[in-house]
Amino acid sequence: MKKRTVILALSIITAPGMLLADNGFLDKARVISSQPLYEIVRVNQPEEHCWSERVRHRGGSRSDSYTPTIAGAIVGGVVGNQFGKGRGKDAMTVAGVLLGGSIGNDLGKKPTQGYVTSERRCELVDNYREHEELVGYDVKYKYKGKVFHTRTDRDPGKFIDVQVSVTPAGGYNHGFREYD
Repeated sequence: MKKRTVILALSIITAPGMLLADNGFLDKARVISSQPLYEIVRVNQPEEHCWSERVRHRGGSRSDSYTPTIAGAIVGGVVGNQFGKGRGKDAMTVAGVLLGGSIGNDLGKKPTQGYVTSERRCELVDNYREHEELVGYDVKYKYKGKVFHTRTDRDPGKFIDVQVSVTPAGGYNHGFREYD
């Protein structure tokens, strides 16, 4: 009698599936349908937009040195010295130095001519795009004459593995007892 019990127990473990725990096992169920599930995903793919822009540059000073002022003062002093007599000659020389220095200073700071260049300017512009992304499968399957639904991360194919759990129904004590 003990031989039959062992053989029967082995056949329950190996067929129809693999034993998981004391009350459950794995089995296969027939897939009726498997529909892909898509989700709309919005992605930002920034693009660089560039263009050429004309830029006007103002001219700078011809010189930042004191040479034009000094040269103007010398020339003004020489010219002023040509006029007047006595103390008037000294006054005209001083006036010529001051006026010549002022004119030389102004001429030394006369701006040079400006110029125009073309410069490349760029900026990043947001570019949102939407696309469908596969997020899983809505699977309908049949096991032992009953229809079930589940969601999976991949297409199961023609069959799907199911975990079957068996427990006593209707008021039985579900505690475990060891028998000798």
